[in-house]
Amino acid sequence: MKLVVKLGGEVIEGEEGGRIAREIADLVQAGHELVVVHGGGPQATALSKRLGIQPQIVNGRRITDAATLEVMKATLGRVNIDLCAALQAAGVRSVGLHGAVRARRRLPMRLPGAGAEPVDLGWVGDITAIDTMLLEQLVVAGYLPVLACLGTGEEGEIYNINADVVATRLAATVGADVLLFVTGVGGVLRDVRDPSTRLARLSVAEGRAAIAAGEVSGGMIPKLEESFTALSEGARAILIVGGELARAVREPGSVGTWLVY
Repeated sequence: MKLVVKLGGEVIEGEEGGRIAREIADLVQAGHELVVVHGGGPQATALSKRLGIQPQIVNGRRITDAATLEVMKATLGRVNIDLCAALQAAGVRSVGLHGAVRARRRLPMRLPGAGAEPVDLGWVGDITAIDTMLLEQLVVAGYLPVLACLGTGEEGEIYNINADVVATRLAATVGADVLLFVTGVGGVLRDVRDPSTRLARLSVAEGRAAIAAGEVSGGMIPKLEESFTALSEGARAILIVGGELARAVREPGSVGTWLVY
């Protein structure tokens, strides 16, 4: 089975990162073909504050001015190295990658809940191409590609890209059987404080209704919106899960939330 695994920054630190690395190793050993995409939002926010840079988050999206872009470059480089080290310790031949994603600067856009005026997100990119040939060659050779969510423009400019966007575009482009979003929350919850409110299955219509009703908030909103786009563009299945990746793939519905069109 061909899988794209997107790791949120909150699940790739310390002991949790080691546990997730072992889960990925189980998927590799089971014969699945994987590409990993990772974020680093919590780490970037922490570094920004240490440097006296106040993070600007609008509707779950980070505004990336010049200073914040430098923070993202430093953060994602460190996270990529640490994640590859954890994967290698788990027995996976991982390769950290930058430059596989091409992008152009995103135009100002209206965001739900952010007023009527378009929001300029700064040095944030829209993907124009992904070097899937490189990724496929690495996978065939027995390596696990690990992509950081930065893109490069035609003149060498660098753009911050939401890791969910990279993962969804990649999944649709390579025809992945399942796109797994691994987060600190074990799926879509009606009440973020109560894991028992997990929704095992969510359609696009139900998801949009939940967003409109305020039942889904924060970073889960862009995650769902990108998932809806990926489903409409041909992604076969999307799973939002907090852990137990191997079980989630082996026993659909046992953990996490499956998104369907």
